Amino acid sequence: MNMENYIAKPDKTLLEHTKDVKEQLEVMRRIGYIPNQKIFCLTYHSCEHHDKGKANREFQKRIVCRYKFNADREIAHNVLSLYFIKKDDYEDDEDYHCVAYAVLTHHDYCDEYEVITQQKVLIKELLSEFEEVREIGTRTLKRILEMKYNPKAILIKGLLMRCDYSASAGLTVEYVNDFLIEKLREMMKKWQKENSEASWNSMQIFCKEHTNENIIITAQTGMGKTEAGLLWLGNHKGFFILPLRTAINAIYARIKKDTLCDENLDECLALLHSDTLAYYTQNINSEEINISEYFNRTKQLCTPLTVTTLDQIFDFVFKYPGYEMKLATLSYSKVIIDEIQMYGPDLLAYLTKGIEMIIKYGGKVAVLTATLAPFVKDILVEKGCMKEAVCKKYTNDIKRHNLKVYHEKIYAKHIADKYYSNKNNKLSNKILVVCNTVKKAQEIYKELEQLIDEENLRILHNKFIKQDRSNKEEDILEFGKTYRENNVINNGNIIWITTSIVEASLNIDFDFLFTELSDLSALFQRMGRCNRKGIKDTLEYNCFVFTEIDEGTIRHGERGFIDQTIHELSKKALQNLDGIITEAEKVKLLEEHFCTKDLQGSKYMRDFNKIFDEISEIEPGEIKKNEINFRNILSYSVIPKAVYDEKREAIERLIVILEKKDSLWEQKIRAANDIRNYTLAVEPYVLRKSKLITSFQLGRREIIYVIDCYYDKLGFRMKKNDGFQTL
Repeated sequence: MNMENYIAKPDKTLLEHTKDVKEQLEVMRRIGYIPNQKIFCLTYHSCEHHDKGKANREFQKRIVCRYKFNADREIAHNVLSLYFIKKDDYEDDEDYHCVAYAVLTHHDYCDEYEVITQQKVLIKELLSEFEEVREIGTRTLKRILEMKYNPKAILIKGLLMRCDYSASAGLTVEYVNDFLIEKLREMMKKWQKENSEASWNSMQIFCKEHTNENIIITAQTGMGKTEAGLLWLGNHKGFFILPLRTAINAIYARIKKDTLCDENLDECLALLHSDTLAYYTQNINSEEINISEYFNRTKQLCTPLTVTTLDQIFDFVFKYPGYEMKLATLSYSKVIIDEIQMYGPDLLAYLTKGIEMIIKYGGKVAVLTATLAPFVKDILVEKGCMKEAVCKKYTNDIKRHNLKVYHEKIYAKHIADKYYSNKNNKLSNKILVVCNTVKKAQEIYKELEQLIDEENLRILHNKFIKQDRSNKEEDILEFGKTYRENNVINNGNIIWITTSIVEASLNIDFDFLFTELSDLSALFQRMGRCNRKGIKDTLEYNCFVFTEIDEGTIRHGERGFIDQTIHELSKKALQNLDGIITEAEKVKLLEEHFCTKDLQGSKYMRDFNKIFDEISEIEPGEIKKNEINFRNILSYSVIPKAVYDEKREAIERLIVILEKKDSLWEQKIRAANDIRNYTLAVEPYVLRKSKLITSFQLGRREIIYVIDCYYDKLGFRMKKNDGFQTL
């Protein structure tokens, strides 16, 4: 076949496209991402053959005339491409089967077995003009499809898909990380100009020295785990996984500014979560960076370092058609897992299974966390293939926290009394209140409103519209700084009432903490937001924990989210605590109360084992990607009626931009993002029980609902529906 005589894309011949795909494979080889010569050669063969099926006359007609695929007269090109692969070209049957599997399944267009066995006449007719095609018997076909369990075939298919999809999108498949080590050196030199004694601490040095090993590091808040992770990553491709979008945005912005100095951003660093495009549009200078191309690189995982959420990367554990592309990427990557203690049994199961698969295929994993319960470590070691991981704990002698435990529910008068005591004694009065639910945070705010001037109160949780939440996040990060300019301590006189969204990887530093107890690990995380640097006086209590919580927050069936066994163990651990608690004592408490034997028979472990076993037994291709509900949470985007009424004219103007055919892509993206800024996410039951004012389409798949509800300084609250229309 002369591939130059056939069209693969409207603007590419089959020869040109195949050459582009091979060039992407060569990019990966040069960087060092292909594990050995055998894999390179077999992937090269897959690239050579993957689109030969497009030479059939029906495809050629369709690509010219631009009509839709017709199953009555055409066969998917990946199926036809299989017939061009010569078994005699390979050293053994396994090599042939690997290449054949990669080519046959690199698109999920059809049931390949069914098409090949039931459409023999049409296949023969479409391939009749090609002398080089080979027969495929049923036994051979079964052996090819059985390669879905073969690690070598999985890797080859994933690499082929990376190269093919990047070539088709006009992207470079991978950008080399040849900058991070030098950037970290430059950052340290900058710090040393400000402080001549600045240097990497022992934990950071350890991570740097063990860059080629899997590691599990426990280090107290404020020790520089982000920089430690980057030192472990070095000049390799990596993913930084965090649990909360607020923390992800903060880490991305920190690496972007402090480490990379905003240089060559679109070829070095990416941010990946469900609101990436909105973030880029609002925070990236479109005159310097092509946002559309940057976003495409981000989605295709082309950049050397990506800061992201668990669900964006670890969905490959469901083995949906095409999962091999992500797994192949992770096979040559290093993955940093931050703040693992924030994952419930379902997400921990997905994470553990993913770690097992990554390590099996050659990737490296670093777990860096402020707290790590022994039972979680046992899970990682026994089920996550981290038996050979190097484990290390780091604490220092700085006494940051003086703890007072109340075996009762949190209430506002305690907080108000402390506020006025500080004020009378002219102490810095930065008070952080962390509640387990939005409802409780709103209740505490309303109670404090009766006791303290409203100008000294702030509230932050996830039931604000995106615009308001973003502004509040910026405010708390600014207010929560330890120092102002010239290293002057940043004092303040405000109470922030929040939820767990401030719990992980946010660099905020308050003077006093009042918190409900959820579990011991989360408590220590919350305490890490108080006296973060350890430079404040601890002669008096600065952390106050309330162990009794609302019954509705305890997990019962589908309700609640706090595991009862873990909560009870946490209460037991705190039973006799009073006063100064060191970082080493925190670690000891976890080790004494959260061993595997302590969790045996608990709902947490039953749920974990059930989910882990279920995903371990998933057959490749059994679940489609659009069927995955990673967090088991379904939500809808709504605009509160009060916001809609105020912004209606602006929203209608934005909808016009979206509907105009001649609007530029960037105009439409900005218009859609501006509308989303007026939205917040609610659960299905909220939509069912709320009065629906109107709804409108935002793109092909997204619907925005306007509902009647309360929305004010407290954020969103439901209104009781009086019988009007609902969804």
